[in-house]
Amino acid sequence: MRIAVFEAEEWEREACLSLEPQHSVACTADALAAEATDRFADAQVISPFVNSDLSATVLRRFPRLELIATRSTGYDHIDLDYCRQHKVTVCNVPDYGDQTVAEHAFALLLALIRHVPEASARARQANFSQQGLRGFELAGKVMGVVGVGRIGRRVIAIARGFGMDVVAYDRAPVAEAVRTLGFRYAPLNEVLATADVLSLHVPGGAGSRSLISDAEFGRMKPGAILVNTARGGVVDAQALVRALHSGRLAGAALDVIAQERRMRDEAEIFRERLTPSPESLQALLADHALLHMPNVLVTPHIAYNTEEAVHRIIDTTLANILAFAHGTPQNVVASPSP
Repeated sequence: MRIAVFEAEEWEREACLSLEPQHSVACTADALAAEATDRFADAQVISPFVNSDLSATVLRRFPRLELIATRSTGYDHIDLDYCRQHKVTVCNVPDYGDQTVAEHAFALLLALIRHVPEASARARQANFSQQGLRGFELAGKVMGVVGVGRIGRRVIAIARGFGMDVVAYDRAPVAEAVRTLGFRYAPLNEVLATADVLSLHVPGGAGSRSLISDAEFGRMKPGAILVNTARGGVVDAQALVRALHSGRLAGAALDVIAQERRMRDEAEIFRERLTPSPESLQALLADHALLHMPNVLVTPHIAYNTEEAVHRIIDTTLANILAFAHGTPQNVVASPSP
């Protein structure tokens, strides 16, 4: 098969070349975008990361495409309907970063509530004033977890280690998780109302878009903290700005924001064929506002990024490609329609 790997670091390129000579492999550090597909148009397999554009507009440029092996757990950047209709299988990496992402959620949370970035900046300037740097303990607080999958369960275990009580919401509760981790399930509204810290761990996509918006922020405990290491679109950015500005929320710790791709290259707006909608421009402005709010901590989508996790990602991706080549696809999230 002819395989094209996008957003590949040098060490990933070396790993992918292990598929040769049985398969032909081309790697690029660039993300997949409509204007850069000609070089790879004959690919039967493409392996993107989360910053690539896998809309129908782009995928149509790959007439021989049979497999998308995304190097991520999430697949909301892929037009699954197009793939099903055009006999393209989609595979993901389902469990590479449970511990990694959960640990980063707490790194963000602790840095925010203990004012670590500001305190460090002061110390570097030989300013040892403690004014405005008082934090609070996690022990005895309530952690609300939305989404009790692999990552959510790791977050619950860590929260329990900090001495927190945990209340969680999931559309498909699993009783065994309650017995082993020591938390309780509750309706979403109750989780919102009782959580001192709300941590989001739901997949992206239409089903979770703007899951947390004005109404949900209005139900949250005054002075609560929001942590989002899931997908940017899960939170309505404009509603979040309003909740922070009004003081309803004390702060937010974010590894993801909805307009991340556009913020990487804002000139892309002017290269798009269609004029951006007022709603998308407002969302972009809201994300910019979040970057500059003093009670918001943002990291650039790095929750997954540890040595252990990235090697699990590439190992699983290569195994997905080989399994497909042998006629036994694995980790399938979308199959061709009958």
